[in-house]
Amino acid sequence: MDKSRYSNPYLIGVFLGLVLLFTYYTMGRGVGSSSSFARVGVAAVAAMAPEHAGSNTFMSAFMQKGRPVLMEWLIFLSLGAALGGLFSAFVGRRLKGEIARGPAVGVNGRLWLALAGGILSGFAARLARGCTSGQALTGAPELALGSWVFMFCIFAGAYGAAYFFRKEWL
Repeated sequence: MDKSRYSNPYLIGVFLGLVLLFTYYTMGRGVGSSSSFARVGVAAVAAMAPEHAGSNTFMSAFMQKGRPVLMEWLIFLSLGAALGGLFSAFVGRRLKGEIARGPAVGVNGRLWLALAGGILSGFAARLARGCTSGQALTGAPELALGSWVFMFCIFAGAYGAAYFFRKEWL
C-alpha cells in the first residue's frame, strides 16, 4: 500500500474538528448520517404507500404536510461526504472496482456479509437514535456519558467480533 497517496490523518482530524465546531456554531447541533438515510427511506415508502408513511409515528416525524422532507442539510452533508470520498479516491488514483475480501471467503459470501452488516448497523443506529458518527463525533465532544459508553462498547464489540470473523480474512 502506497501511503503517500493518503492524506495525513492528524491533519484530517484537525479539519474534522473544525467542521464540527463550524457545524455547532452555524446549525446549533453536530453531525450524523443515519437520519439522512431514514429520510430517504421514508421518501421511498411515501412514494409507494403515502397513507402508511403518514400514519406511522416514526415516518411522520420526517414529513411535513404529508410529504417527506428531503431538503435537509444532513442529507447534503452525507451526499457531500460520499462524493468527497469518491473525489479523493480519484485524485489519489485509488479509484478501482473491487470487492475487498480475504482468500477464505468468496465474492457472494462477502457481499452477503456486507449487506447483513449494513442492515444490522442501520437498524441499530435508528434504535440508538443515532449512528456512530452522530454518537462519537457529536455526543463525545458534548461529554454525553451515553456517547462515551457507546464508543467503548463499539470498540469492545468490534474487538470481540474480530476473533470470530478473522478466518474470513486469513
